[in-house]
Amino acid sequence: MATPPSLCIEKLKQALDAAEIGQHPVEVHGALVGLICGGVKQDHMAWLKPLVELMNDGQALEHNLQHLITELYQDTVARLADFEFGFTLLLPEEEVSLSQRVEALALWIQSFLTGIAIIQPELAKASPDVREVIKDLAEIAQVEFDVGDDDESETAYIELQEFVRMSAILCYSEFGLDMPLNDTDKSSTIH
Repeated sequence: MATPPSLCIEKLKQALDAAEIGQHPVEVHGALVGLICGGVKQDHMAWLKPLVELMNDGQALEHNLQHLITELYQDTVARLADFEFGFTLLLPEEEVSLSQRVEALALWIQSFLTGIAIIQPELAKASPDVREVIKDLAEIAQVEFDVGDDDESETAYIELQEFVRMSAILCYSEFGLDMPLNDTDKSSTIH
């Protein structure tokens, strides 16, 4: 059973706060997913350097925080690589007000776009479908939402969240790499 996103968000927030890094957990996840979906090299923890550049101006992360982010990375890669695992965005759960969830989604999208742009500087050469979703995501990230606390707004948020999720999967299918899920520096020898 998967860990509820709120538990992961809270754990990551505590580690970010302890390390005095002003990023929100959804920003960290958005950037991480952007890097992965952009096709960052996934061997020898090569993904960590661009993420640390985004998160902490290139300064090394505190051990506990790096461990949490490595676990988040491995979980995210597994979920993106195997559709049955059910990739999800790391966002607050339903108990959080809709306006806060919408704000968190916008932060996630902005970070995703930053992450993917770092790894794919020539997005203009992507397929028409990917270019279209990148354009749509950029527009969504800039829109100011007037969120009501009603069923219609909740439904619109859920649909928007699903669009963002499927957009990330589309980008991963175009740029992402097929790689082993154990991201270590060890090489195995067959005798």
